[in-house]
Amino acid sequence: MSSLLAALDAIESEPTAVALRARSYELLGDLTGRTVVDVGCGSGRAVGELAVRGAHAVGVDVDPEMIAVARARWPAGEFHVGDATELPIETGSATYYRADKVLHVLDDPARAVAEARRVLTPGGRAVLLGQDWDLIAIDSDQPETTRRLVHARADSLPSPRVARRYRNLLLDAGFTDPIVEVHSAVFTEDTALKLLERITDEEIWLAEQAERARTNRILVVVPMFLVAAPGGMSPT
Repeated sequence: MSSLLAALDAIESEPTAVALRARSYELLGDLTGRTVVDVGCGSGRAVGELAVRGAHAVGVDVDPEMIAVARARWPAGEFHVGDATELPIETGSATYYRADKVLHVLDDPARAVAEARRVLTPGGRAVLLGQDWDLIAIDSDQPETTRRLVHARADSLPSPRVARRYRNLLLDAGFTDPIVEVHSAVFTEDTALKLLERITDEEIWLAEQAERARTNRILVVVPMFLVAAPGGMSPT
């Protein structure tokens, strides 16, 4: 758990990640006094930031250990253990819904988006943020191996390409007028190596990347899809 937290903390502290979170908050709308459900909240950073912005921020994560960390780190937030497809949230009780880098680990992302619609008030808004695992670009002297490793990692996930489906998932769930943005998360320092170590444990390939990191030649680019759907209506 400690090594995972350290890696997540490093990635979440990157300037691109900070800017993306801020942009996702902007796309939610006016936060003051509004209830925001952050699904797959992990260690709770977004919940803490939303609370600082005046929201009643509620974090939900399936991992009890992560929720324990989140409660310790961000006492201003409200946290619950729960599944993205069966949220412990009353129907129509939230103004905003946010899911950041979570739908790719679900077998049925459409069910999670339908659940988002259930918990939102009439006129509520959902924001989905995440990477397309097939589209990660890595500079390497071993392009064929790199391609194989990226796709192998993608294929190990339940829904690796779900980010490109965000817009249609929201439309299918009854949301309207989705706004689609694609941002590039660029990693050129040691954090890039931490990210690659989560993709593979292939020693020879990682050794090349470690040498690139040592000589300031490492480059990893992750396309991040950010989709906001204003005007989501609660089901009748």
